[in-house]
Amino acid sequence: MSVETVNLMIDGRAVQAVPGTNLIEAARLAGIEIPHFCYHPQLPIAGNCRMCLVEVGLPQLGPDRKPVLAADGRPRVNFGPKLTIACNTTVSEGMVVLTRTPRVIKARRGVMEFLLINHPLDCPICDQAGECRLQELAVDYGQGCSRFVEEKEHKPKHVVLNAKVTLDDERCVLCSRCVRFMREVAGQDCLGFVKRGSRSTLTCYPGQEPNTNYDLNIVDLCPVGALTSTDFRFRQRVWFLKETRSLCPHCATGCNTLIGSREDVVYRQTPRDNPAVNQCWLCDFGRLNYKFIGDPARLTTPLIGGAGVEWPAAIAHVAERLAAIRTAGGQIAGIGSARATTEELFLFAKLCQGLDSTLLDSVPRSGAADKLLLDTDRNPNMRGAQLTGVASGTPGSRLAEIAAGIARGEIKALLVLGEDVTAAGIGADLLAKLELLVVLAILPGATTQAAHVVLPGAAFAEKGGTFVNAKGRMQQFHPAVAAPGAARAEWQVLSGLLAAVAKDGKKPSPESPSLGTVFATMAAEIPALAGWTLESIGEQGRNL
Repeated sequence: MSVETVNLMIDGRAVQAVPGTNLIEAARLAGIEIPHFCYHPQLPIAGNCRMCLVEVGLPQLGPDRKPVLAADGRPRVNFGPKLTIACNTTVSEGMVVLTRTPRVIKARRGVMEFLLINHPLDCPICDQAGECRLQELAVDYGQGCSRFVEEKEHKPKHVVLNAKVTLDDERCVLCSRCVRFMREVAGQDCLGFVKRGSRSTLTCYPGQEPNTNYDLNIVDLCPVGALTSTDFRFRQRVWFLKETRSLCPHCATGCNTLIGSREDVVYRQTPRDNPAVNQCWLCDFGRLNYKFIGDPARLTTPLIGGAGVEWPAAIAHVAERLAAIRTAGGQIAGIGSARATTEELFLFAKLCQGLDSTLLDSVPRSGAADKLLLDTDRNPNMRGAQLTGVASGTPGSRLAEIAAGIARGEIKALLVLGEDVTAAGIGADLLAKLELLVVLAILPGATTQAAHVVLPGAAFAEKGGTFVNAKGRMQQFHPAVAAPGAARAEWQVLSGLLAAVAKDGKKPSPESPSLGTVFATMAAEIPALAGWTLESIGEQGRNL
């Protein structure tokens, strides 16, 4: 179905836009940026910064309501006597917009001069330096010196709005993005301005501090350094950070993120735009839950009986013990985490199938959802576990069967991928009955303490792979930092185990194939992925 559009000219470029589109978004279609502070595409229009002023003209119409033509055959255009804010002006047929005329540039310089009158020039110590819109636009429209000789207006500094957000009111440019976000998106009307003129100050309503799961989004929205993340404050300069496209691993929504890291240390997670998943928001629960990556207790060396060994020895030992148990008629079961990647779950299922194991399951996790992003399913990849056959039927439905099999002495070996099964009904007393317990994990716990073999894995920020979110959208993420010590991505470990337990004269697969090779193998065997490649998923994901 064709979409109705209107035709207009912006700085001499022909643009087609859908009716209702404002001039900032229409200019973007032509590759033209109109500067702004208060406007945000996901928030209601405020129109209070006046930085997006442009000249707007409409064709002059004759008595027949048709455009009057000039001598050169072009329609005559009547420009209004005043400049117009682009954020609150929508496109119309024949409209002519000028964004770089002397009048426009003079007006923007005036706006910048007013904004900088009382703004503290503390860029060297401001957390926003390097990604500050005021800095960027001051280069284009600011003056080299100030005509203001009076003392600047001083406002509250280092105001703790809550445990997550710290406010420096002197830097605030009164854009009201935070006010609109908390009221319209987060659902808590708690911020506003008090006093008037140059003394206007952002504050909380009495006893109404921000108290939602989305408070840190106002830090992302703030175009200056007024609102800062207490967690990230003064930890790193943003220009030193490497940004890596990733996904939040803490629920089934699959929010797109950017990991900021430096020298193999993760310093922050921020939202990455994806209109099909999380738009440009990220909940605080997912955003702040990254400290485990750098936990000093991380597992870094393969262990057999508590003693550190090299990877080849660990892989060979596991393969030999599994072969002996299978030959003796003992059953082998597997529990794979729905926090593992789809590729890892596929390899885990392949490994168990190669060992004639039919007892596979994944541990469900649930929690209260909210109206915006947080899902009740706290696993990021349960759909991937179901797709690969690790969780067939109802997730968790076979855990009791596995526990009963261990209790009866029928299950002799258990392979655990990224889970603490003692929290899922398989206690240490049952684990002690096993002849072989192999655990792939990143942190020590009750299950690793009971394990005969511990294989150190990689956190989500240390590897690549895919998750399938609750709506069936497969998305990929990339490694941001290196895994500590000898720890490896689980898909590499499982590839090595698969090669070591290959049987029936089949040629073993290579120990360290590429992630793309693993995905290609998975796509060839799973009908829902037929014809897919890792590249075809793209950076915005793809629906199954």
